[in-house]
Amino acid sequence: MATWRNSGLPRRLILRLALLLFACADVAYAQTANTCLDCHSVQDPPRRVTEEQFARDIHSQKGLNCASCHGGDPTKADLDAMSKAAGFRGKIERSQIPALCGKCHADGAYMRQYNPSLRTDQLSQYKTSVHGKLLEKGDTKVAVCTDCHGVHDLRPVSDTRSKVHPLNVAQTCARCHADAAYMKAYSIPTDQFEKYSTSVHHQAMAARGDLSAPTCTTCHGNHGAAPPGVDSVQNVCSKCHVFQDQMYEKSSHKAAFQSAGLPGCVVCHGNHGITHPTDAKLGTGPAATCMQCHSPGDTCDLARVEMLSGLTRLDSAIKDADHTLSVAESSGMEVSAARLEEDQARDALTKARVTIHSFRKELVDHDIQEGLKIAEKNMLAGKAALADRDYRRRGLGWALVFIFATVIGLFLYIRQIERNAPKT
Repeated sequence: MATWRNSGLPRRLILRLALLLFACADVAYAQTANTCLDCHSVQDPPRRVTEEQFARDIHSQKGLNCASCHGGDPTKADLDAMSKAAGFRGKIERSQIPALCGKCHADGAYMRQYNPSLRTDQLSQYKTSVHGKLLEKGDTKVAVCTDCHGVHDLRPVSDTRSKVHPLNVAQTCARCHADAAYMKAYSIPTDQFEKYSTSVHHQAMAARGDLSAPTCTTCHGNHGAAPPGVDSVQNVCSKCHVFQDQMYEKSSHKAAFQSAGLPGCVVCHGNHGITHPTDAKLGTGPAATCMQCHSPGDTCDLARVEMLSGLTRLDSAIKDADHTLSVAESSGMEVSAARLEEDQARDALTKARVTIHSFRKELVDHDIQEGLKIAEKNMLAGKAALADRDYRRRGLGWALVFIFATVIGLFLYIRQIERNAPKT
């Protein structure tokens, strides 16, 4: 086997190459060594940060390290690693966290190298929030960046394990806002998360996995979090409920609510505990909303009764037609065309329920009448299919009787022939 003695290379060149290799290895180690983790991975919480934990952090994955936030020199294993000369900052005070995060995240040129589409106005937005304003006044209990995003295990928002993923936002906000003892000094309710968990919005988000469904940040904002004002609730709801908003603009309720200082949509639907709206809201039972303000027998009450009656009539007509078509279909009759028109009738009912927000009886009645026409047509189609079925059954019955009679006649005729045949 060849060695350096018979490799044909001068001894001095080989030694220089070896020294260069060791020097490169030492530089590589100095660049990758992290003595911060060597110590903190064996400490007790909250100071404990393991290599596995930090490796999952989005900052670590982008090439940043402990010194990026805490300063110091993680390549040194002595006290010089935490010297002032190395820029060591140590523990970051809560009041300093937004500015520290903003040092990078508010720098468009710096952030562009990682994600050109990432917003860089988080810090300025935070300063306009309830949290940011209170922090500016010296209240360090309010939420700062790390409370929502995490500290050493930050994940991208798209990661379902992220604390600010849409599926997790409500739980993240609830850590403070559902804690009565923690929120006592602020004199605001702490049942928001409990109510939201029963809402139609939460059902869409958690049960159906609809990430576009509203969560806390949808209505309150994220970095600029603040409760919508009375005058802006309608604007917030209309981001999703466009047609309802258009109808509400035509209603007498808008002017009435504004003059009374009432927060629009919230008056009838609530805010955090919004349940699936039904026609019962127009009724007089526990789920009713109209009679909370109106008196029995007044003009609006009479309009409410007529609109509810129309919706009930259309709903019943659709269900009756559907039952008739189902019976015909199960009997083998062709009713596919009527089945398609059923969707149009249901759409008319849905449209009428949306038009309720205008609280104009003539507009609601127009949609109801359109649906009743389709439902009546479908009912007639179902009855015609059933009549055709009965006609076919009667025809088949008479045919079977005729065939049976013919068979019996043939049988008797053959027996007669056999009796009259000459005996041999």
